[in-house]
Amino acid sequence: MFEKVKSLYLIWYEYYRILPTTHRYTLGQKVDKYFTEIIESIAIAAFLKPEEKIPYVRLAIRKSDVLKIFLHILWETKSLDDYKYIQLSDKLNDIGKDLGGWNGSLVKKNSPDKK
Repeated sequence: MFEKVKSLYLIWYEYYRILPTTHRYTLGQKVDKYFTEIIESIAIAAFLKPEEKIPYVRLAIRKSDVLKIFLHILWETKSLDDYKYIQLSDKLNDIGKDLGGWNGSLVKKNSPDKK
């Protein structure tokens, strides 16, 4: 999971550097911040006990959902071309599925047995 997010961030960083200045210092910085916050949440969760991971995984899910919206806005305003948007959003969707699966397994592990 961490490697996926890190490699996606490196792709984003290349695009961020060439964003039009109208967005580089506004929405571009926000997108960059959200990427780093997702990386931070996943890194923290990776080292916690299973019952302590859930809030950090859910935070990463929320951040990735908002990130999808920001990337869509960049695409709609033509600050990201179709290829760049598709590349970022497809990989971000995969990460979202992984985070959802991680959250589901943590909830299952931490729920009281219903016998």
